[in-house]
Amino acid sequence: MHATLRRLRCAPGKASDVADLIEAEYVPQLKDVDGVVSYTLVDIGEDEISSLGVFESEASATTANELAVAWAKDRLASLGAAPLDASQGVVLVHHLFDS
Repeated sequence: MHATLRRLRCAPGKASDVADLIEAEYVPQLKDVDGVVSYTLVDIGEDEISSLGVFESEASATTANELAVAWAKDRLASLGAAPLDASQGVVLVHHLFDS
């Protein structure tokens, strides 16, 4: 498995708006990527959000990264959101727990 980690800075008070747009537009596109396992978006405070995507392979993680870059460039600038960093790597430990 592979994972992508991204961090974005949002315009003051816009993290919730950015999250809504990501959920409405980006997540449906991401679901179409072969090998996507999960996607989580976290408000980490001070107008920053961070995402974690988990994928079955390096190829699917790379495809998702390419999609994210293109989508964010096109859709997030209007909300004052800018990428701070992005990385991708091999998942070393992954557990799913029953609720």
